[in-house]
Amino acid sequence: MSLLRRAKKNPADTTVTLIGKPGCHLCEDARAVILKVTAELGAAFEEKDILQDPALYEQYAEQIPVTLVDGRQHDFWRVDEARLRKALGA
Repeated sequence: MSLLRRAKKNPADTTVTLIGKPGCHLCEDARAVILKVTAELGAAFEEKDILQDPALYEQYAEQIPVTLVDGRQHDFWRVDEARLRKALGA
């Protein structure tokens, strides 16, 4: 057994953030996947509107929707359900 093995994450201690904007069809697709996974695993979900935050707009305008897991960029444009589950420790 490796001493470097990481402890498995508890999804309930994790926050998934969707950065998007109104009228963005990719954002709607991402929201559906994120809501499904967070509901099933008990992770928290929050959403931020890129149009309401100049710093987010400057950083992510060409990448929305952007998914963050505990504040770190996880995905952009499309959310892969299996990859998100893995990031949440499932």
